[in-house]
Amino acid sequence: MEVLSILQFNSRMCHKNAKPADRIKPDQSSHTAWPTGSHVLQRFHQVRCGVPSISDSQTSTAMNLFAAQEQANREHARPLAARMRPESLDELIGQSHLLGEGQLLRRMLDADRKHGRFYRLGSMIFYGPPGTGKTSLAELIANNTNRHFCRLNATMAGVKDVRSVLEKARDDLASEGRQTICFIDEIHRFSRSQQDILLPDVEDGSICLIGATTTNPVISLVAPLISRSRIFEFQELTHGEMRGILDRALGDADRGLAGHDTDVDEEAMNLLVELSDGDARRALSALEIAVLSVTATTRKVDLQVAKESVQQRILRFDPTGDDHYDVASAYIKSIRGSDPDASLYWLARMLESGEDPRFIARRLVIAASEDIGNADPQALLIACAAFQSTETIGMPECRINLAQATTYLACSLKSNASCTGIDAALRDVRSRTVLPVPTHLRDRHYDGGKQFERGDVYQSPHLTQDGWCNQDYLGVTRTYYEPTDRGHEVIFRDRLQELRQRREQSRQNE
Repeated sequence: MEVLSILQFNSRMCHKNAKPADRIKPDQSSHTAWPTGSHVLQRFHQVRCGVPSISDSQTSTAMNLFAAQEQANREHARPLAARMRPESLDELIGQSHLLGEGQLLRRMLDADRKHGRFYRLGSMIFYGPPGTGKTSLAELIANNTNRHFCRLNATMAGVKDVRSVLEKARDDLASEGRQTICFIDEIHRFSRSQQDILLPDVEDGSICLIGATTTNPVISLVAPLISRSRIFEFQELTHGEMRGILDRALGDADRGLAGHDTDVDEEAMNLLVELSDGDARRALSALEIAVLSVTATTRKVDLQVAKESVQQRILRFDPTGDDHYDVASAYIKSIRGSDPDASLYWLARMLESGEDPRFIARRLVIAASEDIGNADPQALLIACAAFQSTETIGMPECRINLAQATTYLACSLKSNASCTGIDAALRDVRSRTVLPVPTHLRDRHYDGGKQFERGDVYQSPHLTQDGWCNQDYLGVTRTYYEPTDRGHEVIFRDRLQELRQRREQSRQNE
């Protein structure tokens, strides 16, 4: 009877000769969900098979049950690092210089919670190494604010996605008076044009932008976006903070690993902290692997299990990122500071992280002239030999050539007189009147060149007894090269002092 009544109803509503009152009016379609043909056929088969009718409330209940189960499945698949994200600012470990009592970011967040949507939070850039809490803090702000929240990952989002989020944010602000927090992870992956799209809405406050990046924002982000945002630099977590995070994970039965009833040795914990380099995500991932791997056996994580869980230590390396330039800078400054031990450490750090050894060899050649110069002219020859050996041999053997050149340069006497001399000359060329070439120094080795001589004739020093003659080579008196009293430059200094005195004496005699 149910199927018959549905078929009769559908026929009556769709029949072209039906009365106007019986037909579905266009303006009623948005309020009444009439059964379609597919729904009728589906219900027809259900009645034939004895399936009872399901009410809307029953359907909603079933859907909620499915949603709960799906959420539970997703939660079960989340790694420990994701499950242990802090649920309040008090749970967030580390970054006390930003979130400590009285610090700027903490004051901003407290004011936001107090005043709600009437407080303008402003756009922010979270900058720092991986695993230091940038994403966790962004999620805490989202969970404790009266604003809409949307999240994008710059590695996946395109211009269309960004425009869609911005358009919705403007509509929500106009209709509800609620601002949208737009969190963009890995924001440095956005191109310049994608970053420019954000500028108008950041400028007028339609969105509160929170960008997370592991690279220096001054280098990776456009200047207008930086000027409209506050930059907060996150620091690597200390060993004590890392230990606190691991202890919390081991003691948490709901989100952590307490339910596995596993004992972790003190040595194993110290190793996990030491090899994680201040990265909480890396430490939690290694701890989870270690605990789960012994759950069915000894239920004890010792030093060996911890080593196997960490496996090979992976150093952060980005050929265009901060670490690349920071470590290279530390390397050169250690050579300049005559510390061969520090120089070798930074050399090993670069080689182990995957730095191109040819880049290191080029830096050695530069340092040999810039920081050692004529105090030890042999340094440049050794650096060039190391560069050639690196090109010829390659890794891993060229590490020995690089180490030899590194220690030689670090132990050499230092002088930057050549470098400062050329820089001073360049400043004069760029900012002062250009000096003409003295006539006696001009080239005359072409046909007819002799006729342009104006009395001054070039004198070759080789024709004199001591290989020097009093001759003007610049036209004015200027001093650029000032040898130091170190190494081989002592000889140069004494020689130049003698020649300058003789030149001054000749001027006085004239």
